[in-house]
Amino acid sequence: MFCWLSRLFRGLSRPTGRTTQPFWGFLSRSLILTSQRSIPELSSFVARTNTCGELRSSHLGQEVTLCGWIQYRRQNIFLVLRDFHGLVQVVIPQDESAASVRRILCEAPVESVVQVSGTVISRPPGQENPKMPTGEIEIKVKTAKLLNSCKKLPFEIKDFVKKTETLRLQYRYLDLRGAQMQYNLRLRSQMVMKMREYLCNLHGFVDIETPTLFKRTPGGAKEFVVPSREPGKFYSLPQSPQQFKQLLMVGGLDRYFQIARCYRDEGSRPDRQPEFTQIVDISDMFRRTEIGYLQDALSKPQGTIKAMCVPEGAKYLKRKDIESIRKFAADHFNQEVLPVFLKASRNWNSLLAKFITEEQGLGLIRLLGIQEEDVVLVTAGEHKKACSLLGKLRLECADLLEARGVVLRDPALFSFLWVVDFPLFFPKEEHPQELESAHHPFTAPHPSDIHLLYTEPQKVRSQHYDLVLNGNEVGGGSIRIHNAELQRYVLAAVLKEDVKLLSHLLQALDYGAPPHGGIALGLDRLMCLVTGAPSIRDVIAFPKSFRGHDLMSNAPDSIPPEDLKPYHIRVSWPTDSAKESSLSHSCHPES
Repeated sequence: MFCWLSRLFRGLSRPTGRTTQPFWGFLSRSLILTSQRSIPELSSFVARTNTCGELRSSHLGQEVTLCGWIQYRRQNIFLVLRDFHGLVQVVIPQDESAASVRRILCEAPVESVVQVSGTVISRPPGQENPKMPTGEIEIKVKTAKLLNSCKKLPFEIKDFVKKTETLRLQYRYLDLRGAQMQYNLRLRSQMVMKMREYLCNLHGFVDIETPTLFKRTPGGAKEFVVPSREPGKFYSLPQSPQQFKQLLMVGGLDRYFQIARCYRDEGSRPDRQPEFTQIVDISDMFRRTEIGYLQDALSKPQGTIKAMCVPEGAKYLKRKDIESIRKFAADHFNQEVLPVFLKASRNWNSLLAKFITEEQGLGLIRLLGIQEEDVVLVTAGEHKKACSLLGKLRLECADLLEARGVVLRDPALFSFLWVVDFPLFFPKEEHPQELESAHHPFTAPHPSDIHLLYTEPQKVRSQHYDLVLNGNEVGGGSIRIHNAELQRYVLAAVLKEDVKLLSHLLQALDYGAPPHGGIALGLDRLMCLVTGAPSIRDVIAFPKSFRGHDLMSNAPDSIPPEDLKPYHIRVSWPTDSAKESSLSHSCHPES
């Protein structure tokens, strides 16, 4: 411990100024005193001498004590013991003098925790296991102790055993024992450590924690609220530490970072990431079409017809795949998707294929570069919605083709892409005549578009940037507004927000705030890509379900009325008729 602290001490820059000297003097004296003490190699609480995964031929003849879970047992002669370092084979004694040891090791259920003591010996010739790092040795047991027996498991602790995600989340503490989850979480820890070392040690960044309890921030995602003991007053859990980032910049901490938790009270939203390949506009080709669905789409504002070519789709995609794609579009986007095959025999009752003219068919072939085995997916509707749908379908089709053996994406290749020139504002979906921030209300407008802010704000580009890895958005950030008057105008005049909610930030910007910007990387999503995990829930130790529930502890849970009383709120339960249509409840301040 002293060696580690002394290296840390030497690596720190000694601060200047009288006020810091007493602390540094105290730390120096503490380190000297610590070095003079006798520190035992093992504390009295350590129950083992080695871990299961570290023993090798170099340990032959050593007496060791190991602790771990029983991975499996073979013919009551051998068992494999597991801990977080690896596996080791244990020889169960067969002689009568060790009957008690044999009984413990043979009768303990799989996944029970045991402690064994014995000698490291070589495995018999020909019985070595080259697939195990400890495969040249085994433990000849002398004593054993059952530390904790395991009840019947809801599922086997093996990665190849199929388990529903609900079951995995319900028994998360068991799911974490699996090799894949162990790998994911340990790799995540290593990656976070490398981030800290890179930013702090090489580039002088400062790691600062920001508060979890804050106040409501206008715009952006919905926030979780936390009651206080003052009647009618609530905290909010920050959806991101955005305001604190800017305040730290004003405070002169110009290189700051943190591994921050972001709290957002909302379900999964459609990915707003724009797609960059294979989405082609074919609206002009079908201006005079007889198909009512396409005519209806083009007659509306922002209406468009988009098409996407799936190379060799006709060769690999089955009828059920096409139906699955159409169902996905209907369920998630309320959109129709029409497949078109070059081979007339494969058009599978497609409405578009029946009415498409020869001229339109040739136009599609020329525009999309269609080959004989390709399939074209066509959709129509509002521009943004159509693009989002085809973007999702592009990934869905890639998954389907790769499942059929087509190699499209190299999992070992990391392809990065920057996306820039986003609009600063979007029309609100519920009130299209009003605007909302495309990123957040603190994003600076593009310098070339500032004049449009006062006349045509919907045309203003932002200084917002996204980082995309292998087609997935892994980070986003922006240059922020550092001028108080400009920030006040955006909030009040454009977004129609109450500036009083942000009076502290506006005041700070008036005290010499420097130009500044930043970026936030989605650590969960990044880890998902690095590990190849199918869901971010596979790289988080204790994740919530899709609906935001903790299936292991049944959170969120109800609170007794007496516990709510100090917070001046009471639960207003829905009527019986309302319960049938909604399971939600509302909370009101007490009068």
